[in-house]
Amino acid sequence: MDINMSLLGQMITFAILILFTMKFVWPPLTRMMDERATRIADGLAAADRAKQDLANAEKSSADKLREAKQQAAEIIAQAEKRAAQLVDEAKDAAKLEGERLVKGAQADIEQQVQQAKEVLRQQVADLAVAGAQKILKSEIDATKHAVLLNTLKAEL
Repeated sequence: MDINMSLLGQMITFAILILFTMKFVWPPLTRMMDERATRIADGLAAADRAKQDLANAEKSSADKLREAKQQAAEIIAQAEKRAAQLVDEAKDAAKLEGERLVKGAQADIEQQVQQAKEVLRQQVADLAVAGAQKILKSEIDATKHAVLLNTLKAEL
């Protein structure tokens, strides 16, 4: 009977231990394991979200970099276009200024030619009068011959 009583005592003690463990030890352990599983799942979800956020940030930064490069290219193109336009405007202005100077020089040349022609006419008229005086060696009527000389000047 000793074995039976001892076995029965051990069984009762084991049953009490099981009840105590199920009542007081097991629920906190399962709760801690559930909380840990939840934390691990949350951590994994957060890591996935962080990976997704990182991928989105990389994509966004690549898009912004591409846009910035495109804007820089547009600005450079506009600057080159403006520079070409300024060069063309300067060329046009220089051409107009050159034409104006050429016209002014031509006008000066024409004026000097007219003055030279007038001086030559006067000299030719004077020479003609001097020659006529030498040939005629006589008195010349200034009023009659002035009209004649003026017509001669106009013909020259």
